Amino acid sequence: MRGADHFTESLFIMRKLEDYVPADHPLRPIRAMVNEALARLDSLFQQMYADDVLGGRPSIAPEKLLRAMLLQVLHSVRSERMLMEQIHYNMLYRWFVGLPMDAEVWVPTVFSKNRERLIKHDAVVAFFNEVLAIAERNRWLSEEHFSVDGTLIQAWAGHKSFVRKDGDDDDGGDFRGTSRSNETHASTTDPDARLYRKAKTASELRYMGHILIENRNGLVVSGMVTRADGHAEREAAKAMIGDAVQAAADDAQARDVDLYWAYHNLSGALTLTLGETGRLDRLSNGLCRSGDLESACDYIVRFAAAGFRAVCDGPHRDRA
Repeated sequence: MRGADHFTESLFIMRKLEDYVPADHPLRPIRAMVNEALARLDSLFQQMYADDVLGGRPSIAPEKLLRAMLLQVLHSVRSERMLMEQIHYNMLYRWFVGLPMDAEVWVPTVFSKNRERLIKHDAVVAFFNEVLAIAERNRWLSEEHFSVDGTLIQAWAGHKSFVRKDGDDDDGGDFRGTSRSNETHASTTDPDARLYRKAKTASELRYMGHILIENRNGLVVSGMVTRADGHAEREAAKAMIGDAVQAAADDAQARDVDLYWAYHNLSGALTLTLGETGRLDRLSNGLCRSGDLESACDYIVRFAAAGFRAVCDGPHRDRA
């Protein structure tokens, strides 16, 4: 029997956004990791905004901003206007960002203005570092082999804005057949952009993006954007590898400091445990005896092993 082509909506729907997201969807573990990183940035977010007691209109939550920006990168959404449009009707996007079904989506210009505050306070960099720390705690990073890769990023500037630096530009808008270079010309729209081409691509006003990847799991551990020229890739590679080496040295030094403190604390614990001072007898009302060396050795070994394991496995950079 053929069904009728009716479109009848229920007045009430008792379902949550999460019910529409498959249990094995890849965004689920990503969102859990993102929320863990965002929770550790709470103190930074507090510094970025005025206190609630001062009043004022609430801004877009920085956590939602960062989730939306990450979503734009993961799904290659080409503009913020299109991102807001897709969040409006895409339930998966709403769930990931943290917007209920009946919540209004932000105006694109408001989203852009609030995003600038995150960039100004280096919240995006801090977010990246927190995600990197999660990967380090889970032993997903390797310090043995790295790769450097780069790509061209087209600037928001057109050829007509690329005019002579001395102001003597007689070609008007017709630049075909004329010789132009970064030495004599610059963009009035984006002065930092450079006219550049690679392989068989056409010359465009561009930047260069660079990433440093560890090879075990293919995770990005560093990134930077430079002006486009023939030496940018090599210089960026040296800078990013230098930063990675310095970070590894800092972590090694922090690990040594932790080990020395662990040894110092263990020495104090051993001195008190093997001293047979009778303090344990009094604290436990006779339940435990400080003269019971067999039990003392058993407990102190487990205590010391757990402590050293926590020091070796723990995130050294998270100490206050």
